[in-house]
Amino acid sequence: MSSPLDHAAWESLNGAHARFAEPHGRVLRYQPDVAPFLAFPPDADDRVWGDVAGLAGPGEVVSIGALDPPPGWEITFQGEGVQLVDDGVRTEEDPEAVRLTPADVPEMLDLVERAKPGPFRPRTIELGTYLGIRHEGKLVAMAGERLHPPGYTEISAVCTDAAFRGRGLATRLVRAVAHGIRERGETPIMHAAGDNANAIRLYLSLGFRLRRRTRFMAVRVPLAEVA
Repeated sequence: MSSPLDHAAWESLNGAHARFAEPHGRVLRYQPDVAPFLAFPPDADDRVWGDVAGLAGPGEVVSIGALDPPPGWEITFQGEGVQLVDDGVRTEEDPEAVRLTPADVPEMLDLVERAKPGPFRPRTIELGTYLGIRHEGKLVAMAGERLHPPGYTEISAVCTDAAFRGRGLATRLVRAVAHGIRERGETPIMHAAGDNANAIRLYLSLGFRLRRRTRFMAVRVPLAEVA
């Protein structure tokens, strides 16, 4: 039986995140300053690549799921991932967590650059609630909401300044973000790189379960149309 989680970006862009969607033919992508993801319809076939080229433009790199590109398209990055879903996470508000706003984006981008949690763009904060913990006024940890397929919300951008790791800040923020998601009657989900053993171990220990393994890649649109 199919699930919105099987095509989370597509379902998000056709639903809760429709205002961030840029369409072309049968494909959708997030506005580039919001998120890097391009989504295929569930029944995608090789004909969608013309739509990808038309949407992104020659020479541009796009982040996609597991559909292999045709000859002439360069794969610039590929990796394995995991999708995890709430299976009894203990959620709770955190008295030290503050809601981050667009005014905090420069600090958020700086933390992301140093901690490398994954893609985060100047307007990613618009996708949902982002919480942070500060120490002496400095943002040292954060987590927030990204993909939003029907009935679910993804917890993403979980990161901690290197000097503050090992203090449980990521755990506290994941639980706090998950609390807000549950309060809306939705189910928290997470994604992680398949080789990020520490993150996966943490999320499983918090009560997430592995739902499926995924594959993702970035591809470059050919400079000229491929015959």
